[in-house]
Amino acid sequence: MGTPNARKFFMCIAAGALLAGSAGMTVAQEESTNQVAAKTAWSIFEDSDPRECWAVSSPTETVNTKDGRVVAVRRSDILLMTFYRPDAEVSGQLTFTGGYPFAGGSTVTLEIGDQEFELFTEGEWAWPASTAEDSKIIAAMKRGTDAVLTARSSRGTQTKDTFSLLGFTAAVEEAEQRCQ
Repeated sequence: MGTPNARKFFMCIAAGALLAGSAGMTVAQEESTNQVAAKTAWSIFEDSDPRECWAVSSPTETVNTKDGRVVAVRRSDILLMTFYRPDAEVSGQLTFTGGYPFAGGSTVTLEIGDQEFELFTEGEWAWPASTAEDSKIIAAMKRGTDAVLTARSSRGTQTKDTFSLLGFTAAVEEAEQRCQ
């Protein structure tokens, strides 16, 4: 599961399952019957078929720029998630969707305090290169106050999304416990 190809394959499956199962996480957060808890800025969801649990949040601030100017753009759901899927031996995998297709071959920069991480992209999804990197990022998120994700869309728009980390530790711990 730690190789980029295995992670890419799993992310395609997970993305499809998440999208098909929730028709967009923002809607799911408001209407889904599978939301089991909320911890400040983070919500916890649990599904049984397949067995998976995840903590998810939407950004508290979003800035879109093009050629150095702030621009208005349409984006679908912008979400930062950490999920657990015991049957696939996934324990604490970080995923980000920017609500648009990322520029081909680009990466997403994730800043937490003075630490910086790189997420690889495919389509509208981004994730760390390995399970070890997931663990480092999750540990930093547990200590941090905000996570800032900077990316570039396929249309050349630079995006900067800020997520509050208030409640993150409690949310991921509950998601993990529910999917043991």
